[in-house]
Amino acid sequence: MTKIDTSRPETVPPTPSHTVGPFYGHALPFPGGGDIAPVGHPDAIALQGYVYDGEGHPLPDAFLELWGPDPDGELPRVDGSMRRDPATGGFLGRNGVEFTGWGRVQTDASGHWSARTLRPGARGRNAPYLSVCVFARGLLVHLFTRIYLPGDEAALAADPLLARLDGARRGTLIAKDDGKGTYRFDIRLQGEGETVFLEFQ
Repeated sequence: MTKIDTSRPETVPPTPSHTVGPFYGHALPFPGGGDIAPVGHPDAIALQGYVYDGEGHPLPDAFLELWGPDPDGELPRVDGSMRRDPATGGFLGRNGVEFTGWGRVQTDASGHWSARTLRPGARGRNAPYLSVCVFARGLLVHLFTRIYLPGDEAALAADPLLARLDGARRGTLIAKDDGKGTYRFDIRLQGEGETVFLEFQ
């Protein structure tokens, strides 16, 4: 056993460096995680965007969970978003028919994410929105935000949350219409144009 003389700092070896987790890309993502809406559904929309850090750099290892109501504003009651083969235990993925309202996606090497879901319907006094939970390196606690879709200005103006925000902050919660049922929603974790995040108590 090597003895170290701690009274002489020059003899104390440095602590080895290591990477601190959690590692969201391991075991959590699953194939088809962003395929929330069945293929070909008439109310399906495509969402895509980037996750940026405080310096404006895209994050290649962020992780998003999305959930929302169906087009009638009803919360789905379908069990689970993944299926396994009862005989082998292997992963079968979504059944491609039932809408669960929930999905999980990881950003790619360029910080980009995408998902296909159904256009959410309004619930109560709120304009239609999707809930988002953001996990990323550097975050000690995951963050919650919303994705509102543009188009119904009256509903957006009357939304209780959006009505409390000034124009610039409000805009961080409203997706951009890219046309043909595709919307872009970028998430900025801090700095200029930081996305509005919600705190639940």
